[in-house]
Amino acid sequence: MLLKQSSSKAVVPTRTSRSSLVVCNVSSVEKPTTVTVKPKAGVPEGTPVVPPQDLPSRPRRNRRSETFRSAMRESFVSPSNFILPIFVHEDSDKNVPISSMPGVFRLAYGKKVVDAVAEARSLGINQVVIFPKTPEHLKTSCGKEAFNNNGLSQRTIRLLKDSFPDLEVYTDVALDPYNTDGHDGIVRDDGVILNDETVEFLCRQAVSQAEAGADVVSPSDMMDGRVAAIRRALDREGHTHVSIMSYTAKYASAYYGPFRDALASAPKPGQAHRIIPPNKKTYQMDPANYREALRECRTDEAEGADIMMVKPGMPYLDVIRLLKDNSTLPIAVYQVSGEYALLKAAAERGWVNEKDAVLEALMCFRRAGADLILTYYGVEAAKWMAGDALLRTRN
Repeated sequence: MLLKQSSSKAVVPTRTSRSSLVVCNVSSVEKPTTVTVKPKAGVPEGTPVVPPQDLPSRPRRNRRSETFRSAMRESFVSPSNFILPIFVHEDSDKNVPISSMPGVFRLAYGKKVVDAVAEARSLGINQVVIFPKTPEHLKTSCGKEAFNNNGLSQRTIRLLKDSFPDLEVYTDVALDPYNTDGHDGIVRDDGVILNDETVEFLCRQAVSQAEAGADVVSPSDMMDGRVAAIRRALDREGHTHVSIMSYTAKYASAYYGPFRDALASAPKPGQAHRIIPPNKKTYQMDPANYREALRECRTDEAEGADIMMVKPGMPYLDVIRLLKDNSTLPIAVYQVSGEYALLKAAAERGWVNEKDAVLEALMCFRRAGADLILTYYGVEAAKWMAGDALLRTRN
């Protein structure tokens, strides 16, 4: 380092390079040399002519080409990450469109279900979750149809496992598709959702699904203690190989409307002698709560869950990251019906590019920490990905 100093005058540092520092008299500081900057070719008229900024780091250098961007990409999504939800009915032999979910159908039990799953498998999706639409005459206030060994869900499991032995079949464990009151649990006359009594039926439901061939049972009910009880019930009946994907952080969200249309499973109005809660806020989580999800996470992991889920998806990316950072278990996320409907509606109006918006959303789930994504866009997204891959190989 060079040093120029006078005892009578103040000194100031001046920068000559990043590696050296010169301290000199104020009076001897020279004015900066004027740098001549030539206008850049091809810029719009009126663009200011400025010298380059003295920046040691320019992050844009690593974004300059698709080759660079793809080489440094931190998150990836593929059809192997998808779990495809399928709605099944047997009111007729035709697929029934769901008006609030354009492009999604209630699949007619039988060949129509097999064909839909075969298409998904051809695109790399080998995981499905079954949601049956229970006929009204089979619904009861206790939801006993949930564990009918010859019920629609159980028959669909057997159909798919017979058709595709290596298919991973997930199920929904909850009473709302079978309950005349439209709740995930048994409703007492004063409107209280019974916890422990509901858990008993959930255990029977999970065992019946495992006996039908389910690979993963998925309690979505949010009753306390249900994961431990289901694990004990499965093990007691010899189903130690069957996994549990718990809906760990399921919020009382406004985004579920189209799903309830699909299964006609929304809470019903009360009657003169019975109070039916109009929502599920006494058992699903408050959307305002973040730390509470950590409590549910620790409980489910201790009780034997194999996978933990966050539902809904996009509004709860912070919760996905919370679970990912606090557990070694795989994390699933559900891109729910309302999220799907919003994207579809915006795309139909030309407000967003559907493909780009959907693939961005799916990538965001992965970036936040999700290993598995339940999405109604599974088949469409897989087709888009296949098309992009083909285009890259041609280029």
